[in-house]
Amino acid sequence: MTTAISCGILCFSSLLTVIDPLAVAPVFTSITRGTSGTAARKLAVRACLVALGVLVVFAVSGAFLFKLFGITLDAFRMAGGIVFILLGLPMLSGSHEEKHASSSSDDPAVVPLGVPLISGPGAITTTMLLMGQSTSALHTTAFFTALVMVLIVTFVVLALSPMLLGRIGKSGLVLVTKIMGLIVLVIGVQLMIDGFRPVAVDILKSASRV
Repeated sequence: MTTAISCGILCFSSLLTVIDPLAVAPVFTSITRGTSGTAARKLAVRACLVALGVLVVFAVSGAFLFKLFGITLDAFRMAGGIVFILLGLPMLSGSHEEKHASSSSDDPAVVPLGVPLISGPGAITTTMLLMGQSTSALHTTAFFTALVMVLIVTFVVLALSPMLLGRIGKSGLVLVTKIMGLIVLVIGVQLMIDGFRPVAVDILKSASRV
């Protein structure tokens, strides 16, 4: 049970850091500007449901995709680490722009909110990595519970985004984004280390036999 709780905490913190609802909030606010509070909340619900569907699909099909393309978990860890680093550097340097604020999509709950702002490359990569490391039904349950909780937090942040942005201001948002960027960057480096370590061990073992 303790292991499952630790797994749930790890999943929750990882997903929350990568999805970063505060970074989505400005785009959501610009899309819903001029609409009623009820309409904005309904849009937030739909966006989170779309993101949930996308992430569940990748979580469930991740193992199949690994087998189909002959991908090892270590290789995916290293690739995921690169994705995280590429996501974290712009956030940390301050060049993390508010993308997709306007879209030609008929339903912004799908594009850009659901995809790629909430369930973007980082969230998809994290989902597949966490599910790939799941070793029991209890761990899988902890992962999906954490995923739902993160999306509930995301909904609350989006629903309260006008008030939150008014409170923390632009400078506060920049500070939070930089902190999140640093965390994402560190996660990326750690993933690359974890992915490369078994490869390095195999290389050293092969070299010692020669």
